[in-house]
Amino acid sequence: MNISGKMLRDAIISGANNIVNNKAMVDELNVFPVPDGDTGTNMSMTIKNALPELEIMKDDVTAGAVASATASAMLRGARGNSGVILSLLFRGISKGLKEKTEATAADFAAALTKGVEAAYKSVMKPTEGTILTVARESAEAATKKAEETDDVAQVFETLIGAAESSLENTPKLLPVLEKAGVVDAGGMGFLVIMKGMKQVIDGGEIVPDSASDEENARKEPVITNAAGSVKADIEFTYCTEFIVQKKADSKDASSLRAYLESIGDSVVVVDDDSIIKVHVHTEHPGKALEQGIKFGPLVNMKIENMKEQHKSQEKKVEMAKKQKIQPAKPEKEFGFVSVVNGAGLEAIFTDLGVDSIVRGGQTSNPSTEDILEAVMATPAKNVFVLPNNKNIIMAAEQAAKLVKDRNVIVLQSRTIPQGISAMLVFDETATAAENGVNMTGALDNVGTGSITFAVRDSDFDGKKIKQGDILAMENGKLAFVERDVTKALLKVTKKLIKSDSSYITVIYGADVTDESAEEAYQLLKSKLGDDLEIVLVNGGQPIYYYIVSVE
Repeated sequence: MNISGKMLRDAIISGANNIVNNKAMVDELNVFPVPDGDTGTNMSMTIKNALPELEIMKDDVTAGAVASATASAMLRGARGNSGVILSLLFRGISKGLKEKTEATAADFAAALTKGVEAAYKSVMKPTEGTILTVARESAEAATKKAEETDDVAQVFETLIGAAESSLENTPKLLPVLEKAGVVDAGGMGFLVIMKGMKQVIDGGEIVPDSASDEENARKEPVITNAAGSVKADIEFTYCTEFIVQKKADSKDASSLRAYLESIGDSVVVVDDDSIIKVHVHTEHPGKALEQGIKFGPLVNMKIENMKEQHKSQEKKVEMAKKQKIQPAKPEKEFGFVSVVNGAGLEAIFTDLGVDSIVRGGQTSNPSTEDILEAVMATPAKNVFVLPNNKNIIMAAEQAAKLVKDRNVIVLQSRTIPQGISAMLVFDETATAAENGVNMTGALDNVGTGSITFAVRDSDFDGKKIKQGDILAMENGKLAFVERDVTKALLKVTKKLIKSDSSYITVIYGADVTDESAEEAYQLLKSKLGDDLEIVLVNGGQPIYYYIVSVE
């Protein structure tokens, strides 16, 4: 058995649904119990970006076309480091299956290996014990199995087994995971997606999307058959659903089922003691209702024109394809793009000369396409991008690779203070290369502290952390746990001060009142002495009560 285009399409949809259903579980594997929630969310949003195109593909589509469309959509929709790596894995699959009508077991294993190689190359210093390791060891096992058999199901079984073993071993490779008592979140996300795909490869149904009602309400309508698979060639027009409140003397519902099967397909009739729930695709919804009413009064009736829904979905996808980014002409020499979250921070970066703001940050990582659009909207020959978050850097780098008509320099700013420091040393009289060096150098001259809260009970390196505890982060690492926000701010600021420090910036967030911020400012002034200049700024950022920089 080979992997047909239809099977690959359905498998990817199944994998996407599986990570959507389990994203909260993956999010909770974050090492620190901070309000991060990035990994599962980012991976699910990345692969979901491919669904609109996949859902309108017909059953005779080739495996190569499915892989290509998936890779392109995921690259542009990639969010966070885990999302970018996932997109690169599928990009490798796309290259490996290029122009193939069907894929053998060996084809798929080799294609996944290409993705692993691309993912490793994209990371400056690849760390073992992450999604990279899990994907690599899975691909190696799949390749070896494909040498023994051409049974795709067996190769996927081996792939899943290797991924599970590799994931279980991640804490031994990465001490920070062992300290936190968790496995790697990205590796878990990869395993969840592969398990969702395997269900279709094994001949089963697509994993249904069991997202919350609120999430489903935001989704575009999708035409599916009763099994959940995409149905691009729609034989019957009307999806008809209703519930029969059974009469006391109502006869067996098997006759109703038989009648509905004579006028349509995708028939579902669920009969219990008091109601009969009915679903059918038919050209005659009125006849279905008339037959149903013989068994009792009807309620919750719903009739939808599936062909019109499908046309609408196709039109939206085509419009999205046609909507090209309208780039601003690169007229001036230098321009800047910055990722920030909070009205005050936006104002700060705008005042420093940033042309385009991408709203995002912790818990809200922008996609590659979001950053690409901001770059293209910046009217400059040389565009500097400030991600200001370690989990956004890879998406920014992928966006830079998509730009052809201007020079894009992604600075490795991991925090808001680093981004501010980089902007402060920009020199209009210097070249782009000189500014790149100087601005990068400025990143190392600032220490960053942040005060946030624990989103769950946790143990880390022997420390008991309770939900709601105040967490102090020093340069991205958990420094200590406190009960009081202001005390935590003072304590982390003291830790950041060096013998040559002279300037402190305290940025307070949306959950801190002006009065509380002023009290914290006065406390810092009284405790840290007159030798240090302290500036208080209303950043308006979410998640973090305070962000503090010491230079």
